[in-house]
Amino acid sequence: SQVEKEKLTWSDRIPGYAANFGLILFMIMLTFAAVFGVIVYRITTAAALSFSTNETTRSNVRVTVTATAVIINLVVILILDEIYGAVAKWLTEIEVPKTEKTFEERLILKAFLLKFVNSYAPIFYVAFFKGRFVGRPGHYVYVFDGYRMEECAPGGCLMELCIQLSIIMLGKQLIQNNLFEIGIPKLKKLFRKLKDERTEPKEMDTNQSKDPQQWDLDYILEPFTGLTPEYMEMIIQFGFVTLFVASFPLAPLFALLNNIIEVRLDAKKFVTELRRPDTVRAKDIGIWYNILSGIGKLSVIINAFVIAVTSDFIPRLMYQYAYSQNGTMHGFINHTLSYFNVSHLKAGTQPEHSLFAKDVLFCRFKDYREPPWSQNQYDFSKQYWAVLSARLAFVILFQNLVMFLSVLVDWMIPDIPKDISEQIKKEKSVLVDFFLKEEHEKLKLIESFITRDKQKHKSGTKGERIRAASFCQFNRSQKGSFASFSSQHTDV
Repeated sequence: SQVEKEKLTWSDRIPGYAANFGLILFMIMLTFAAVFGVIVYRITTAAALSFSTNETTRSNVRVTVTATAVIINLVVILILDEIYGAVAKWLTEIEVPKTEKTFEERLILKAFLLKFVNSYAPIFYVAFFKGRFVGRPGHYVYVFDGYRMEECAPGGCLMELCIQLSIIMLGKQLIQNNLFEIGIPKLKKLFRKLKDERTEPKEMDTNQSKDPQQWDLDYILEPFTGLTPEYMEMIIQFGFVTLFVASFPLAPLFALLNNIIEVRLDAKKFVTELRRPDTVRAKDIGIWYNILSGIGKLSVIINAFVIAVTSDFIPRLMYQYAYSQNGTMHGFINHTLSYFNVSHLKAGTQPEHSLFAKDVLFCRFKDYREPPWSQNQYDFSKQYWAVLSARLAFVILFQNLVMFLSVLVDWMIPDIPKDISEQIKKEKSVLVDFFLKEEHEKLKLIESFITRDKQKHKSGTKGERIRAASFCQFNRSQKGSFASFSSQHTDV
């Protein structure tokens, strides 16, 4: 009865699960709010710099805004990463998991979800959302009733995505994976040493003059907290390398260089900065394998959308093979621009200082829309729907092709090399032969014991028969002697 009282029921666990759900949702919304804050910073800073009197400042507005916004994104990501790690641990503790393995799996899932959203939300925005909700001339989308939504550069958002990904990835690796890994354990070690010196009573001068023992030096080191942070670094880096590799092809090279440095830094950290870890046996990497597999499948879909939606790959192919008169790219820019009648601008939104000497009747903007003289003016044109269908068809084709190739490569290249599998088979056969030999020897020993027992049994029954026969003969002789004795006595 006492054991049953100590067990937690569903009613006991519901508050913990509700707190988990609410706080995780709040932190994801906090990440989106930070991304939106950086968007507002971009819009307002670009508007402010555009009114600058300095011509150099006006000409470099886009570069300045992009660089500073990416640095702000990087700082926010680093701060929120540390907060999310501590919050994920606290949320897992209030769930009260049954086993240590369950605790670790739930902690990994929460930390990965929060850090995944935190690390990739700004990149997802630039890749798939920036410049998609701008509107058109005469019907722009405004933020705070005065600022237009930001647009991509005339060449598209692919270059900005490359800059964003490179700065966030390299900054995260340099600051969080390298500097923090060495600096934070050293600071904690120093803080613990100073704290111990203050709290411990002063010993005698004879004891102070002695060199500290090895266990004292080991106690000063930082306690080992597990391999979860090391795995998390590699998983997030794997996401940077695979999810958007189409926009930043040098990402694998930088990841390789970082990992070469990381191996040596981790070796130094584990030997000189951390206490000796407790050895635990494990047959595989556990839930990390499922996370890696999921990121690998997700990366195929995201790269397909990056190529199809973010870049101009599909519009260029469509123009070259469907709309070009001579099969070349001549006239592609003109094909992607639509017409707009300047007189359709809303009052108060016309340009105040025109750069042209004479009045302009029509302007061009990048979109596939019907011209103002059409019956359905400014609606999406047939080219827009043709390009959109081609983009979706490319995504489906690319995804299935890559998935098929990955399955084919997985089938062609076994998980265990052929020589190792043959060696394992030989070891198994040797082990089976050894066990058979042992069993055969045991069987021989048992048979020898059985034959020995049979021989003893036979010899025992034969002796009993001899003793019985001799006893019968003795009885007969006794009877004969008694008869002769009686006859002799009667004769007398």
